[in-house]
Amino acid sequence: MAFDEDLADRVRAQLSGTAGVVEQRMFGGLAFLIGGNMAVAASGQGGLLLRCDPADTAKHVAAPNVARFEMRGKEMDGWLRVDGAAVRTAAALRRWVTVGVTYAQSLPAKPAKARR
Repeated sequence: MAFDEDLADRVRAQLSGTAGVVEQRMFGGLAFLIGGNMAVAASGQGGLLLRCDPADTAKHVAAPNVARFEMRGKEMDGWLRVDGAAVRTAAALRRWVTVGVTYAQSLPAKPAKARR
């Protein structure tokens, strides 16, 4: 499944004015990185994939239509899968984009060479 172009456009609009945002195709979707760190992505499986503070994962997955991201059968703290149903409105999308951006901005920037 290709990522949702409309959702990617909505995320892009939410990120307008945010310094240092770079778009990159990854995880089968379109990721938005800050300082070389992924903040949020329009997922190739639908909805969003985003980063969060690992300590806040349990709080976030308590919300409807939100789950830990699973890689190779393992659920990962600090990574969330947010279904499309959870980001239908601009306010709901803003909430989740803010979670990802806030966490990515808290991380040290990756060296430019590592950002390719």
